[in-house]
Amino acid sequence: MSDHIQFPHITHHPAAMIDASPLPANAEAKKADYFISVVIPVYNEEQCLHECFERMQSLFEGIGCKYELVFVNDGSRDSSLDILTSLNQAHPQAVRVVDLSRNFGHQMAITAGIDHVQGDAVVIIDADLQDPPEVIPQLIEQWRLGYDVVHARRAERLDETPIKKLTASMHYRLLSSLSDVKMPLDVGDFKLISKKVVMDLRSLRERYRYMRGLVTWIGYKQTFVDYVRQGRHAGVTKYTPIKMIRLSVNSIVAFSIVPLRLASLCGFLTTIAAGLYLLYALYAKFVMHTAILGWTSVIMAILIIGGMQLTCLGILGEYLGMLCVEIKDRPLYLVNKVL
Repeated sequence: MSDHIQFPHITHHPAAMIDASPLPANAEAKKADYFISVVIPVYNEEQCLHECFERMQSLFEGIGCKYELVFVNDGSRDSSLDILTSLNQAHPQAVRVVDLSRNFGHQMAITAGIDHVQGDAVVIIDADLQDPPEVIPQLIEQWRLGYDVVHARRAERLDETPIKKLTASMHYRLLSSLSDVKMPLDVGDFKLISKKVVMDLRSLRERYRYMRGLVTWIGYKQTFVDYVRQGRHAGVTKYTPIKMIRLSVNSIVAFSIVPLRLASLCGFLTTIAAGLYLLYALYAKFVMHTAILGWTSVIMAILIIGGMQLTCLGILGEYLGMLCVEIKDRPLYLVNKVL
């Protein structure tokens, strides 16, 4: 299998980006023959959960297939767990709840959900409804055409600041350029994966998890469905700027060793520059018989070289820290209870 995945390009008309229409006629006869699991990580989303469940329930009743909603409570401090418990009691066949022992983070919550699903295909979606559930039928349609991974690609982002859009775009393109595997642009965790991909993901137990990168790395047939990302239904985002930076750093460190090579290159170029300056200093001293003056230039050289050294040490520290965490071999998450 090639490391560089070629993604088929599928273009959808903008008016159909959020189309809740049923599957095509050729799929109607067999629409009840498959089982869809939906993984929904939850962290302090009490204001969104009822709306999320109602839209999911209405959607799957329209499709007519068997389904389960696997809510993963990632250490919520509000009443999210109580709401999920009541939904499970009212709809035990449709709602499963995986309650983690504490907050392990968004990527670990997705991992926990994938470990507990039972369906023939799995949709990953957040509870805040920025990713509209009404796109799911289009994901299912592409899966039934034979694709193992169907990425929901953000054609437009509503209710996001220009800075957020710019930094997100820069992150995706930087990661794609640095990674050994071609990363898809402008896609998040909202996607559908086949049971085959689910089983492969369960075998990957690395601690620094970047799920959208792991899904791409696995390979198989992958495609896209474009959609318009909405604003949050309620509440505030749980991805603070610091968490976004941390996720970005983790994704680059997990899927590329280019930063290490850049650190080596900086050291090599600095050594060459220092050697050339040394030759110039010797020439000026013994041939031209002139002393090289300039306290400012010496201090600047020291600061530049010292800054490069600290930066390179920081890059090495990121990779060594990742190795340290991996060597401990702790569980990715701990489950308090499963409803």
